Amino acid sequence: MNKRVLILCTGNSCRSIIAEALINARLEGVTADSSGVRASGRVNPNARKLLEEKGIWREEYHSKVIDTVIDNEYDLIVTVCDHAKETCPMFPKAVKTIHVGFEDPDGKGYEAFEATYKEIEEILLPEVKRALG
Repeated sequence: MNKRVLILCTGNSCRSIIAEALINARLEGVTADSSGVRASGRVNPNARKLLEEKGIWREEYHSKVIDTVIDNEYDLIVTVCDHAKETCPMFPKAVKTIHVGFEDPDGKGYEAFEATYKEIEEILLPEVKRALG
């Protein structure tokens, strides 16, 4: 299986970056990108610290706008926040889209990032596998 997934949220600084890293690290044969409908332009320091501690941080992870990935071909688009779900753009080619929402840890303590990581690992990864099945 060689599938491509796009994780989409609003700011592309926490949830979508964590999901991108987890998919790339844990799902064999699946490559993930992430983007924001209104990208913040930065990765939240707590998200980066957590991914570094888990050993799955890559220097290429960064906050990017949807325009940088809109022409890529994806097998699945996953929105991880309600705003992204409501404003998800139409992609040039028809692509399956699912929504698995998570609370935004931005502005909260490090424990909130750990909780979000655990939720994404336990909830999102199986959903992505099922959707690509």
